[in-house]
Amino acid sequence: MLKPMCLVLIGWRAHPEYRLIVAANRDEFYTRPTESLRWWPEVTGLLAGRDLHVDTPVPGSWLGLVPRDRRFATVTNVYGPREHRTDARSRGALPMAHLRDVTEPEKFVHEIAAAPDDYNGYNLVVSDLESLWWHSNRSAATPLALAPGLHGLSNGAMLGSSDLASPHEIRTESDAPAWPKVREGLRGLRTVIETDPGNVSGYLRVLADRTVADDHELPDTGLPPRHERAVSARFVADLLYGTRCSTVLLIREDGAFSITERSFGHRTQVTGEASFTGTLELTRSPKTEQ
Repeated sequence: MLKPMCLVLIGWRAHPEYRLIVAANRDEFYTRPTESLRWWPEVTGLLAGRDLHVDTPVPGSWLGLVPRDRRFATVTNVYGPREHRTDARSRGALPMAHLRDVTEPEKFVHEIAAAPDDYNGYNLVVSDLESLWWHSNRSAATPLALAPGLHGLSNGAMLGSSDLASPHEIRTESDAPAWPKVREGLRGLRTVIETDPGNVSGYLRVLADRTVADDHELPDTGLPPRHERAVSARFVADLLYGTRCSTVLLIREDGAFSITERSFGHRTQVTGEASFTGTLELTRSPKTEQ
């Protein structure tokens, strides 16, 4: 079975001028219907892409922001032999539940964690811009509040992290090494943050890298070797599926934010780009040491 891969790279309080930096690729089948980043008319204040694949009262999403309520959420699939249940709920409902709720992130992820079998495997990241939480229903290490630093995830039930004290060490909460696309993506993310943190084009270049992993570093997700190789790149461009959009979210400590999404069709064809800016209210963040 073909399995598209996704990538989410996060800088959380990793620069004194930026509260949150997110660079993410959403990989999917080219035939799966979606709508690009936009304000949702039926959900006041929601800025997100829309998944049209599942017929639900409110469509799902893979990444979204509600500036008024200072809420952010994103989700990826986790792959494994248990992840083919047809009766499971759509994982796109998870970020929507957080974005439409006023529950604090800590309480929200613990409530979600109490029902691990409602969904196939997932990684979920939620924030109220005061705290950032990761939860996977396939990891015993979560729910987990994330420390200031860099964090990355793809489609394994693990998180790659680099803290501010050890910038060159990419570790996970398990014994398994971080996937190459997460490890190298975090290194690229750090370079942009350290040299030009407001450079959206720089983050998009990090996401556009099509280098595949060496065979000895390929994760074992059950794909044939050729497909495993293809989806090991940060930007995936296979025959039937690939990177459908790249998103860069920057939220400054003064509350100014920008979010940019570049959309792609078959292989690497750019089909559009959308950008939004605004201001939200943040409490003062402690000074981040570099």
